[in-house]
Amino acid sequence: METRLSTSRLPAPIRNLWSLPALYDQEQISFGGAHISAELVKRAHNMTTPKRAKERDAKARGVAKARRLSPELIVRLGSTPRTSFRGNPDIFGRLVEDHDRHRALLAMIQETQGRSEQRETLFLELTRELKAHAAAEEQALWSSVLRDPKTTDDARHAIAEHKEIDDFLADLAARDMASSAWLRRFAKLKEKYLHHIREEEQEQFVGAEKRLSAGDLRHLRAVFAERKRQEKAEVEIKRKRKPSLY
Repeated sequence: METRLSTSRLPAPIRNLWSLPALYDQEQISFGGAHISAELVKRAHNMTTPKRAKERDAKARGVAKARRLSPELIVRLGSTPRTSFRGNPDIFGRLVEDHDRHRALLAMIQETQGRSEQRETLFLELTRELKAHAAAEEQALWSSVLRDPKTTDDARHAIAEHKEIDDFLADLAARDMASSAWLRRFAKLKEKYLHHIREEEQEQFVGAEKRLSAGDLRHLRAVFAERKRQEKAEVEIKRKRKPSLY
C-alpha cells in the first residue's frame, strides 16, 4: 500500500515550497535555515486539488518570469497571503500573477550585492514592471470601479498608493545602489508594496468583483494586458530624492 504523504506537520515555509516547481532541480532545498528533500516537496506537489494546482501553476508562472533575468539567484518568497483570485481566467487572476512576479523581483534584489549589474538590471525591471502594471491597472480596472459609489474609496486608495510607490522608485533611482542605506530604503519600498498588493488581493479586488459582470472581468483582462504592454514599452525612469518617505 502506498503511504500517503501529509505536509500538515511541516513548517509553513516548507509547505509553501510546492508552489515553486522551478526549485525541483535541487536534491535538497534550503529555506529559512531548514532543509527538506526535494523529492518530498515533489510528492506534496502532486497531491494537491485541481484548484490548488491551478493556484500553484499561476504562482509558478509569475515567479518564473522574474527568474529569467537572474536564474542563479535564490527566490526567498516565504509564505504569500491567500487570495481567491490566483489562477483565475479574468483580470484579477492576471493582476495576481503580476503581483507574484513582483514579489519574486523584490526578493531577488535583496539577494544582490552593491552596485552590481544584477542589482541594476533587476531594479530597472522592477521599476518598469511596477509603473506599467499600475498604469494599466488604473486604466483597465480602477477607471471602471471609480464610477460606482460603493467602490470609489477602494479605487482612490489604490491609486494613491500607486503614486507613493512611484515616489519610492524615483527616490531609489536617485541614490547610490552600492550603499547599505540604499538597501534599507529598498526594504521600505518592499514593505509598502507587499502591504499594497495584500490589500488589493484580499479586500479591494473582492469589492470590485461584486460590481462587475463575468464578461466585464474577462474583457478587462485583455484590456489590462494590452495597456501594460504599451505602458512598459514607454516607461520613463524618474530620479528624484524624496526624504519625506522615510
